[in-house]
Amino acid sequence: MTRPEPGETGAGDSARARLSAHLAAAGYRPVTPPVLQPLEPFLELSGEDIRRRIFVTQDTGGAELCLRPEFTIPVCRLHRAEADGQAADYSYCGPVFRLAADEPDEFFQAGIESIGRTDTPAADAEVLGLALEGLALFGRTDPAVRLGDMGLTVALLDGLAVPPAAKRRTLRALAAGRSLDAVTNGAEGSRPEDPHAGLLAAIQGQDPRGVRAFVEDVLAIAGISAVGGRSAGEIAERFLAKASAQAHGGAGLNAENRALLDRYRAIGGHPDAAARDLRALVADANIRHDALAAALDLFEERIGFIAARGLPIERFRFQGGFARNLDYYTGFIFEVTERDASGEGPTLVGGGRYDGLLGHLGSPVPLPAVGCTFWIARVAGAGR
Repeated sequence: MTRPEPGETGAGDSARARLSAHLAAAGYRPVTPPVLQPLEPFLELSGEDIRRRIFVTQDTGGAELCLRPEFTIPVCRLHRAEADGQAADYSYCGPVFRLAADEPDEFFQAGIESIGRTDTPAADAEVLGLALEGLALFGRTDPAVRLGDMGLTVALLDGLAVPPAAKRRTLRALAAGRSLDAVTNGAEGSRPEDPHAGLLAAIQGQDPRGVRAFVEDVLAIAGISAVGGRSAGEIAERFLAKASAQAHGGAGLNAENRALLDRYRAIGGHPDAAARDLRALVADANIRHDALAAALDLFEERIGFIAARGLPIERFRFQGGFARNLDYYTGFIFEVTERDASGEGPTLVGGGRYDGLLGHLGSPVPLPAVGCTFWIARVAGAGR
């Protein structure tokens, strides 16, 4: 049994109705994905924080299911079933379920998902604008807004030719707000010898499909479908990435790349100033990488669309080291919190771009997508 949020039912119903009406009036069609969802997409595509908090069950045939821990993957699955390959805008409102020790593990979220729009910077600005308009319905007119860009971060790592395993570990360290020490070659805290070194040597250069099948067979024989919240396929991918990194001289960051990434993480402040600092970093490091150049151009174009929408961009703050705790984000990300001295208040609304998610879910047509999620009880807190 889950522990739902406490509170006055009437007040909660009113907040949900107001927010849902706002999102629907903006052209986002209300949908209600099933509460029960297949487990595998969340193991493959959600961040570690969500993976370890999923409520898992089985159907009568033994297929693994879960109570939806968030809405983006369920809405994308619904889109695949109803309008695959087409553009569509959706809104939602309902309970999600995440295991928690010291807070409710059943709580309400509302949000939007815009799927298929190709005017990327305009769509990003629209979602951010609707998020702030939704908060304003409850008197929250001056929240703290933090911006980031996973596309820029990934393009920088690629421009620096960071090995795949180190790239993955770096992104996870950023998402968790951790130091990069454990990802740096030769740094204190990095692992000098991998306990799976023999296996990694054996699979270097092997057919990836064969390695995946081998790992899946071993786990199936042991009666295991997931380890530490990771599926057999994901475990195989991690072994393949580590083997590739081992073959190329190390799975971590070298000292030069570590220094550049620390400089990147330190970039922050007004988005216009951050854009200048980002271009200076790339120029100083003499990085020539088409995807990174395109990501910088998109970053600046998005700033223009945000300003053109009339949003108070002078009060927004970009942070190079900012990453959200969901693995499927590929571009623009944002998080809005109550403005206070600490800057560490709980998230009121957060979102971002996830252009690869529909493809991971099996869509034959690549579809860009962006969305955001409101934590309703926080948004409609006491006195609002």
